[in-house]
Formats: sequence, structure tokens, C-alpha cells
Amino acid sequence: MTITGFPTSSDIYLEVEGKKVAVVQSYTAKATKSSLSVEAFGEKEPVATVAGPVQHELKLSRLYATDEAIRDGIDFYTLEDFSLVICKPDRRVIYSGCQWKNISESASIGDMVLEQVEMVASRRIETEV
Repeated sequence: MTITGFPTSSDIYLEVEGKKVAVVQSYTAKATKSSLSVEAFGEKEPVATVAGPVQHELKLSRLYATDEAIRDGIDFYTLEDFSLVICKPDRRVIYSGCQWKNISESASIGDMVLEQVEMVASRRIETEV
């Protein structure tokens, strides 16, 4: 497999109802699952494991609102049920049903820059390009 490029900030963005509202400089993603062991009477070891739900936790750094989002008066603090889209050379990864948990903000006059956003997503899908 030949890699033609790595994602750039224009390839990582937040989307609300099909509209790109912010580009993201970098991200980290972590998936966690709470699995349980099934024990049987008289057995010394578990007889099976049961998978629990997967939770997707994401940390985004340096979010820049798009010009259109600024004109529309976007307020990141009121965003709910949005998506994070990551375009890779061979596929797109989409985290949807997102809710933010934590926002750190820093900006100069006229800019709308969020330094870091921590969020959770209800779903993760991959599609081929």
C-alpha cells in the first residue's frame, strides 16, 4: 500500500447537518469497552466474556471556525449531535452523535479558536474513498 499523504487540518473537521463548521489541527481518539466475565458455579476461571458497549472519546486541538460558521453566528457551547470527519488517503472516518465534555478557549481579536475540545461520540464508521 502506498500512502499518498497524511491528513491536514482541512481534512479533519466538525460537521453539523452536512455543513463544515470548523477545521481541526489535530486529534486523538480512544475507544473503551466495559467487558464482563461470566462465571459458572464450581469453575475456577470464567467460562466466557460478554462485550459491553463501546465509548469513543476524542480530544481535538486547535479548532478554527469556518467563515460560513462565523457568519451564521456559530456557538460551539450549544453544539449537540455533531460529527467529526477525518479524511485519510484511503478512507474517511466519521464519529457521529458527538457531544462535547470539555472546552478550552483561547483567541486573538477577530478569531474564533478553541484550543482543545474533549468529546464523546456514539458511533464510529469508516467508508472507503
